[in-house]
Amino acid sequence: MYLHNFIGKRLALIERLIFKNKKNMKNLIYPFIAFLSCQLVFSQNSSVKIDMTNSNWNVPKDALFERFDNRNTLVLNSGRATIKNLKFTNGTISVDVYSNSVRSFAGISFRKQNSNLEEVYMRMHKSNQVDAIQYTPIFNNESNWQLFREYQAQVSFKNTGWNTLRIEVNNKNADVFVNEEKVMSIEHLRTNHSIGEIGLFALFSNKFSNFKVTHKEEVENPEKRNNNPINPNIITKWGITKARPYKEEELCFNDFLKETYMTVKTEESGLLPISKYLKKSSSGNFEKNIENYTIVTTTVHANKKETKLFSFDYSDKIIVYFNGKAIFQGNNAFRAKGVQYMGHMDINTNKIYLPLEKGVNKIHCVVIDKANGWGIMAKLE
Repeated sequence: MYLHNFIGKRLALIERLIFKNKKNMKNLIYPFIAFLSCQLVFSQNSSVKIDMTNSNWNVPKDALFERFDNRNTLVLNSGRATIKNLKFTNGTISVDVYSNSVRSFAGISFRKQNSNLEEVYMRMHKSNQVDAIQYTPIFNNESNWQLFREYQAQVSFKNTGWNTLRIEVNNKNADVFVNEEKVMSIEHLRTNHSIGEIGLFALFSNKFSNFKVTHKEEVENPEKRNNNPINPNIITKWGITKARPYKEEELCFNDFLKETYMTVKTEESGLLPISKYLKKSSSGNFEKNIENYTIVTTTVHANKKETKLFSFDYSDKIIVYFNGKAIFQGNNAFRAKGVQYMGHMDINTNKIYLPLEKGVNKIHCVVIDKANGWGIMAKLE
């Protein structure tokens, strides 16, 4: 993309020169255009190595560039590093990460725009486990891996030496490779960004080297259609309030009725990724975040008195009110029910029978989150 812009500006200049003096420029312009075209083709099909030096990278203050294992290496403790003056749309990104048995995360971020980006990372201490590698969109500086359990994979990492992570990005899709083996496909990148910065992510210390980028033109692939019809019982629209720090003692249902609500749509599955729409008062610090909450509401109309089954799930915590009365409270946070408890979501996890009154009925959900994914999904049957 940066080369497209470079060439575009030069061609515009050349066109103005030709217009002023066509005869003198004719013999110069066509060889020059041919040269630029060759450079563009070369760029679109060749891998470019971004060396691990301070001149190429924007890094956190505690990052370190060093010579290790006969390589130029970036030691990234926690946070993200981005390449200076480089944007990415489609193509391949790869990096080598040195083996690490201590709890740590190491990955690639791409199409970053401000606090929103796509991210794939290896959980180096989880070798050969079902969640050894994960994909998550980052919305408003918040990770959302709990909301996308379908995008994780079992991978065996090398115990010694370097592990290579490679991502092939094409429009809305991406394929993930570890040590040349395809381990995961992402069929819908969630930020909907078409371009952005690229770089690296680490949580706890990891060593990175041999970062390569290959820019490619988009290849149109036929959209994979879901043959299963969307469940008409799924709630696809919610009203949500702005995010606030959570203090249970300050909650008052009467205040819910005075709130201003923004209408938002869910994904086809019914998942509402709340961080996509709301910025927390504290974000990006995982379990060090302050808990925030929003009030999520929907209206149910009934032609008569009847009972309907309300099936739902949430992350991290919830208090459900039906027609003004609290009827459910739960905690689905990471490790809330044991060390190995992930807090993934499934719309059929929690079920409540709602006694609907004839006319208008209101569901209000106080959804509370600290880290790893802020969401709700529900259906009425």
